[in-house]
Amino acid sequence: MSNEIEHAQDLHRRVSAFMQAHVYPAEAVIEAWDSDAAKRWQICPLIEELKSKARAQGLWNLFLPDAKHGAGLSNRSYAPLAELMGRSLIAPELFNCNAPDTGNMEVLHQFGSAEHQSRWLEPLLAGEIRSGFAMTEPDVASSDATNIALSIQRDGDELLLDGRKWWTTGAGDPRCRILIVMGVSNPENERHSRHSMVLVPMDTPGVRVVRPLTVFGYDDAPYGHVELAFEQVRVPASNLIGTPGSGFAIAQARLGPGRIHHCMRLIGLAQRSLEMMLERARNRVAFGRPLGGHGMAQEAIALSRCEIEQARLLTLHAAAELDRVGNRGAKDLIGMIKIVAPRMACTVIDRAIQMHGGAGLAQDRFLARAYAGARSLRIADGPDEVHLSALARSMLKASA
Repeated sequence: MSNEIEHAQDLHRRVSAFMQAHVYPAEAVIEAWDSDAAKRWQICPLIEELKSKARAQGLWNLFLPDAKHGAGLSNRSYAPLAELMGRSLIAPELFNCNAPDTGNMEVLHQFGSAEHQSRWLEPLLAGEIRSGFAMTEPDVASSDATNIALSIQRDGDELLLDGRKWWTTGAGDPRCRILIVMGVSNPENERHSRHSMVLVPMDTPGVRVVRPLTVFGYDDAPYGHVELAFEQVRVPASNLIGTPGSGFAIAQARLGPGRIHHCMRLIGLAQRSLEMMLERARNRVAFGRPLGGHGMAQEAIALSRCEIEQARLLTLHAAAELDRVGNRGAKDLIGMIKIVAPRMACTVIDRAIQMHGGAGLAQDRFLARAYAGARSLRIADGPDEVHLSALARSMLKASA
């Protein structure tokens, strides 16, 4: 354990130094590229350049607990690294620790066949391609995942897919080569054994990008959040991940660590927003004194620190329990952080926007885009209401 702690601390120092030397200076360059109408659905060359530098320094696939392919860290040890990377909207990709690729790599690592791993996991681990996770659907309430209706039918040696998906993050990326698609394969089974996950290459006939979706006007080019149509899509039956009807079990294995990553990245965003708030409060003068001299600004700063610390400690506790007792044993804590961290981040970022006035809304700061991302995560991976209900039911059952 002491070796892992020392290893994690060393990685934290090195990632922090990389962020200071390369990531923060690159933000404005990449933002300018993505804002250019002629380039915005292309990948900025600086992204690939920085990925190469990070990989050369051994700052690569840090999320994977498998020491062969990743850093060999527990969820608890990786969590502070996720927070550090979360401070910048561009950073996770530069270390090959970006969603949805992290979750997809974990699925392929745990459940993929040797063929799946050779064809798709290895190039994902190398950062050569990107991937998407197609679960949510526009025509059903996907907060109840048993409603997912895309059809997966066996037809000889092939699987036939028909249906629609949306909010498939990353599917607009020109490097996106593979989708993990969840749909109904065994309609006769009980409701948590009806679904399967299937690998579908983006260039498969019948896979159609309907449109990119926006979040408060942001389309997040060149990655995008995409609505997809699957129209008589045929893939080899060997593209099934795991066994028929195992989709929910695989999803739960994917979502546990993923929620730790999401919440720690949100804490990083909130922490950076608080630091911006402090700088603004010290240096901006209004009504004859710095903003920090006004009681309302002091309250915003103090509450923000309290709320960030609370969310951080809760998330680190959840990560430690996930390591100790697994997804099922830590499910209440994982649900709690998914309730607490996005709400906290939205609140803190909103205060920072308020402190910056009009500048907080403009593209010159990252605050508006950060808020859009944080607000999305109150819905993504399950809306607040689902986690609140599940947590309350678990508590009521335990105390019965």
